[in-house]
Amino acid sequence: MSTPAESQPADLLTVRIGCAFTYQAFQPVPLLLNFKPRRGKGQLLQEEKLLIGPNLPTEEFEDHHGNILYRLTLQPGLNEIRHDAIVAIQPHPDNHGFETGRAISPAEVPSDVLRYTLPSRYCDSDKLLFFAQQQFGGIEPGQAQVQAVCDWVHKNIEYRFASGSPELSAWDVFQRRHGVCRDFAHLTVTLCRALNLPARYVTCHLPDIGFLDPDSPMDFHAYAEVYLGGKWYSYDARFNQPRIGRIKVSCGYDAVDCAFATVFGPAQMTAFNVWAYQVAPGTVQIGEDIDLSKRLDGTVEIRGLRTGS
Repeated sequence: MSTPAESQPADLLTVRIGCAFTYQAFQPVPLLLNFKPRRGKGQLLQEEKLLIGPNLPTEEFEDHHGNILYRLTLQPGLNEIRHDAIVAIQPHPDNHGFETGRAISPAEVPSDVLRYTLPSRYCDSDKLLFFAQQQFGGIEPGQAQVQAVCDWVHKNIEYRFASGSPELSAWDVFQRRHGVCRDFAHLTVTLCRALNLPARYVTCHLPDIGFLDPDSPMDFHAYAEVYLGGKWYSYDARFNQPRIGRIKVSCGYDAVDCAFATVFGPAQMTAFNVWAYQVAPGTVQIGEDIDLSKRLDGTVEIRGLRTGS
């Protein structure tokens, strides 16, 4: 299935995103997929193409977090899944035009946001109540408090590639002091909830626009959103600096709601690849091979703006 292109305003940047992976199934196995970029302010889905196995019957639906999911059944043998898309994004860093950092009391938080103040499977904030109050309770509630949380997580948790595990909660990461982006996001969300600040776990594609390429394999990325002054704002303790070009995929209480694939039976992933890189408008067609020679990001210079560039 494919989505036709939409026109792109001149002041936006163009990013190619996608993923491809293969499952070997030994019997029919139900599968839930969660990798479709959300439509919303700041990210314009221009074109996309989705291939799911040998035209497997697929149900598309929206969950209660607003994520778009696909449900299907893998068939015995190899099942290849590929998503490729072109997205136009704003050339601004996280929280551009930040309006207010005011914390909102749980007594006034909207009812559909209140659940994000409570513990969840991986964000066990009840275990970190004392530490959060001791470490951050003296800071003015709101933006300053959230930034202090991110500063602490960034400084005290070591990033170790490939050290993640689906068995680890935020409390576990707090104890062992290292992890991957998933763990940084869980701990940030957990400490904010322990301070009565609504926070949620988010997954995205993150190109290296205005950022030196760390030369690590491309993957989905996780970060936190915190509800301040009536809006959700992005906080990423992994890098702890505003980034350009987050293309939001999903959000939820924790990684349970945002896993890109959930398998309900005996199936083995035999291949996995993710891409997210800036390109010049009109230079890439979805479905063609990944060609990093066309990449514009991976440098501190922001390239590709058609207004004055």
